[in-house]
Amino acid sequence: MTEDTNARAMKITGRRDLTPYITEFTLVATDGAPLEPYGPGAHVTIETPSGAMRRYSLVGDGLDPQTYVIAVKRERESRGGSSSMHEQAEVGRTIKVQPPENNFSLKSAPKYLLIAGGIGVTPIYSMASRLAADGKDFDIIYCSRSAEEAAYLSDMKVAFGRRLKVHHDDGDPAKAYDFWDHFAEIKNMHVYCCGPKPLMDEILSISGHWPEGRVNFEDFKPVEVVRVDDVAFDVELAKSGRTVTVPADKSILEAVRESGVKTTSSCESGTCGSCKCRLLGGDPDHRDMVLMDDERDDFVMICVSRAKTGGLVLDL
Repeated sequence: MTEDTNARAMKITGRRDLTPYITEFTLVATDGAPLEPYGPGAHVTIETPSGAMRRYSLVGDGLDPQTYVIAVKRERESRGGSSSMHEQAEVGRTIKVQPPENNFSLKSAPKYLLIAGGIGVTPIYSMASRLAADGKDFDIIYCSRSAEEAAYLSDMKVAFGRRLKVHHDDGDPAKAYDFWDHFAEIKNMHVYCCGPKPLMDEILSISGHWPEGRVNFEDFKPVEVVRVDDVAFDVELAKSGRTVTVPADKSILEAVRESGVKTTSSCESGTCGSCKCRLLGGDPDHRDMVLMDDERDDFVMICVSRAKTGGLVLDL
């Protein structure tokens, strides 16, 4: 579990299934104090019922929020976060929620192109709502496997009409939407894209000739926490004298947490530095985006990093 003093307790007051794999949750502060406003593209970090920390985009305009609304996709290869939300986050349950953050905020532009893929629609929906309210010029391209799996599709059709272009590929790569016509010529507009990695990789590759800052991405998985060739290894916890085995499909943080040892964490994606731990021995496989070169012999980010060979000794 986390020890973040900025987190506040929020109760789940609403829950509805948007698709067979995506569920929407409505959260209300238990202390009755006003919620912090947020801009479109913002997200919150939530301590899920499993104890895993996960980031979810906020739905809504965020100007004077009475609730926070998130949509959670149950990932097929969930390591506990999304699956525990779907299985255990029932109405009435209280969870810890950190204040909104926004690394995907709208910039001033004469025109906008919003691109959503799958669950990536949540920040895009919020952006489109704000742009529509402000009378801005924008278009949306919403790609999904099928209409049944497209969250908020009916609401967006009503709200945005002809501005919304919908494309379903039935899971067939040969039927993927062709974005080239939108990027062949540099246009005086800003692009915002959120979706699965293949979609964002494609947009990145075909927009390389655009000026820097014009094409923007939201990606909650900047570090691949678990890889297909990972193997199990042991971690010795020096303070307690215990040894914990880290399975091939889990992080050090997850294994240590499940062993009953409390640890501090936040992003759990190698980007924030909250889980920084002193390294006392072993050959680490650093996978974070935080540590400086001169720190890598003495510290390790236990949310993403592993052992190259043998095991590790940590100051825990």
